[in-house]
Amino acid sequence: MTVTRTEAHAPAVRCAAPHVLGRCRALVRPALARAVEQLHPWVGEMASYSFGWCEPGGAPADHPGGKGIRQALAVLGAEAAGAPGQAGVDAAVAVELVHTFSLLHDDIMDGDATRRRRPTVWKAYGTGPAVLAGDALYALAVETLAVSGGGPDAIRMLSGALGDLVSGQADDLLFAARPWTGPERVRPEEYRTMAEHKTGALLGCAAALGALSGGAPPETVTALERAGRHLGIAFQVVDDVLGIWGDPSVTGKPVHGDLRERKKTLPVLAALDAPGPVARRLAAFLESAEAVDDAAAAHAAVLIDEAGGRTAALAEAADHIASVERALTGVPLAAAAANELRLLMDHLVDRDV
Repeated sequence: MTVTRTEAHAPAVRCAAPHVLGRCRALVRPALARAVEQLHPWVGEMASYSFGWCEPGGAPADHPGGKGIRQALAVLGAEAAGAPGQAGVDAAVAVELVHTFSLLHDDIMDGDATRRRRPTVWKAYGTGPAVLAGDALYALAVETLAVSGGGPDAIRMLSGALGDLVSGQADDLLFAARPWTGPERVRPEEYRTMAEHKTGALLGCAAALGALSGGAPPETVTALERAGRHLGIAFQVVDDVLGIWGDPSVTGKPVHGDLRERKKTLPVLAALDAPGPVARRLAAFLESAEAVDDAAAAHAAVLIDEAGGRTAALAEAADHIASVERALTGVPLAAAAANELRLLMDHLVDRDV
């Protein structure tokens, strides 16, 4: 089950989007490498390790890194404004550095030992060094924008996105301590705000910074920023669905992993808000202190589905993809770049669950 606009459109999205991502990564990679070379050698090694470019100790490697989604949004934002993709490269580098900085710190906060099937930076180098590397990446991101001539508007945009990201992460951490039921429970609308901040802010910033770098008028910059924020919510919601029902061979995550960790994801919150006995049985399960084994997690997944949690989550994602489309059609954009933006954005949520 997917949330793209049409089923017929999905195969084209899956074929074209990787090409778009690859083209943009190839354009950005040299500038990203030059930026990392400015760091202290040890810190630069940790950064290179996080990108998959080396092993601990510095031996060269070519591990798969991230997909480069934010890099692509920045490049396509510039192209959508009618500028060459190169105009968005510095913005792409800055946003990628901030994203990687956030991952290094998130992995420590969440206690995650692996990322992309490798030890996380804090596991490979230690907690203190990983914090230091993250701080260095953020400083380098600001310097990249300052040196590029992006001006105060660009730096303000990046700083604002980071502020939202921190707020979203704070809310996400605080959600864990709140009860499953009662007046203090986490509501779906609170989760939506968290997802917009934690995931959507930087996606919106990437597209908007690229457009700003490409000389786009303010209304175009604003529209692309808004589209990216809606995309971030949709992306996070689909990720939540995959965290419960996704195929581990595709997602790289253990089946029902989010349920074992009792994460407050949107399918769960929507199911708990549903009336009827199924939601009450789900609440009783979640409030139990017993360890969650495979059978219990599978049972909880069935309860969430029966209570309408999966349906509600996918409907939420579809609503935000519709909002993305409305934002993109509201301003003049270069046709080819706008089409690639749509392909990329659909690709991010067109994942079988």
